[in-house]
Amino acid sequence: MSIYILGIESSCDDTSAAVLQNTRMLSSVIANQEVHQKFGGVVPELASRAHQQNIIPVVEVALQKAKITKNQLSAVAFTRGPGLLGSLLVGTSFAKAFAMGLGIPIIEVNHLKAHILSHFVEDDAQQNHPEFPFLCLTVSGGHTQIVKVNSASNMEILGKTIDDAAGEAFDKAAKIMGLPYPGGPEIDKLAGTGNPLAFSFPEPRIGNLDFSFSGLKTSFLYFLRDRLKEDDDFIEKHKADLAASIQHTIISILMKKLRMAVKQTGLTQVAIAGGVSANSGLRHAIEMESEAGDWKAFLPPFKYTTDNAAMIAVAGYFKYLDGEFTSQDITPYARGGF
Repeated sequence: MSIYILGIESSCDDTSAAVLQNTRMLSSVIANQEVHQKFGGVVPELASRAHQQNIIPVVEVALQKAKITKNQLSAVAFTRGPGLLGSLLVGTSFAKAFAMGLGIPIIEVNHLKAHILSHFVEDDAQQNHPEFPFLCLTVSGGHTQIVKVNSASNMEILGKTIDDAAGEAFDKAAKIMGLPYPGGPEIDKLAGTGNPLAFSFPEPRIGNLDFSFSGLKTSFLYFLRDRLKEDDDFIEKHKADLAASIQHTIISILMKKLRMAVKQTGLTQVAIAGGVSANSGLRHAIEMESEAGDWKAFLPPFKYTTDNAAMIAVAGYFKYLDGEFTSQDITPYARGGF
């Protein structure tokens, strides 16, 4: 029996809808919001207004591309949180109203868990997925976690950032260097032609499997402040080396903790997820470990590294199988909830 799930993702600045037949993706549509670029970051009020404009046409196109009618849907899955509250309210309200009109259940999904479960979306670009249990490093602009994934419904956080996230460190370094928004991809692009050992930055000494990136951001800021006193063009002259060096440091921090997690748990299937999982340096580091035989790596296709509704739909599918439906009085949350 085929289960058709409509997924809706509106946690930040992209409005996305996707349709899955069981775990097979039939369509995925994303409306981007370019309005934020001139502000150097997402403006919450503008984001929520854009979601209101985009959500109906995005869902309509997703259904058209999936070649099904709305009456064939089994349920509507939506991002409940974490994220920007105004943006989440748009997606939540639409999902509740749309499902009520069709007389089908709604399923609330945690955004971070959905990133992990994106590995189970089946399409031409992704056929294989990890087997339970496995480890997943989730890295984004707002979160950095090592998660033991026992099942689709049972996940345990083994370590997390105690302050800033890895993606935030990338973006802050890019902003300090005067690079355009979003900064993470710009750092990655420049790093490809730079020397990762040109400059060294201190790595935090945090116990267990937790992370910290606030000190690294401060160290990078002070380093450039001092160099710019000596040479106004220091950043421009060393842009690629700076990008490569800060990227090397961030990845080194992530990989050391991930190796510790593998050693402590004995799990050798390792996945990465979240926006920073698109970083070429991190992907290369994970692949190198896999080639060395230390673990089997699972890297998501690039289209599943950013926020997308396919990951929401597949998380909803697993909940549908377990009968985990949501009442109409549900409200979104901006933080926590894992």
